[in-house]
Amino acid sequence: MFESQNVSVEFSDVSFDINHRNILSRLNIRIQEGEVLTLLGRSGSGKTTVLKLINHLIQPTKGEVLIGGRTTTRWNEIELRRNIGYVIQETGLFPHFNVSQNIGLVPSLQKWTKPKIESRVREMLELVGLDSKLFGQRYPDELSGGQRQRVGVARALAADPPILIMDEPFAALDPITRLELQQQFRALQRMLGKTVIFVTHDIQEAFYLGNRIGLMHEGKLVTLGTRDEFLKSSHPEARAFIACLDYPT
Repeated sequence: MFESQNVSVEFSDVSFDINHRNILSRLNIRIQEGEVLTLLGRSGSGKTTVLKLINHLIQPTKGEVLIGGRTTTRWNEIELRRNIGYVIQETGLFPHFNVSQNIGLVPSLQKWTKPKIESRVREMLELVGLDSKLFGQRYPDELSGGQRQRVGVARALAADPPILIMDEPFAALDPITRLELQQQFRALQRMLGKTVIFVTHDIQEAFYLGNRIGLMHEGKLVTLGTRDEFLKSSHPEARAFIACLDYPT
């Protein structure tokens, strides 16, 4: 599917401006196949802009975003997005589609046969811990928040994309459900080996899920590394997030 065998996503000196206001500044990063990169940062730091650039919802003002070794401007947009699963906060499920229809949407657009779609929907529901007989015909408003997020993950995985981009998908959940989904997602990632870019403002979530953590601050990537490397960072924004780990209870 992709030309590159090692690097899945690459930002090469990428900047993005809106009305002469800098949103991202000279972002350089290489994300390996099968890696989970967590992008940490406050609201407005540029995290979601990174995801939009990967999905070619916007184009860089300067520099290049490469997916599988090919710049996003050389991809067919529909083909590109079918290679990328997208999970957002509140899932973005279609309210007038039942669970099975939501999960089977992209496979149906790809002209899969009906039996293949039905089999895939059952497989995906089981993968995220939901009984297809119980949940397949339910509608999003008949599900709990945690169940909707599970369906959102199942939908993103349904067409077996090599890349997942996830924009604070567990942020609105209660702490217990959030931990359960974090654990389930980590187990799924180890099993499936997808390349994942996961946006969060929670340093504990970033540490728990990411192979590497990238810290965004005012449109710049100010720290990038493993958990241990992050903890050694002297950048003031990194130290502010690290202090949250020691917040008194």
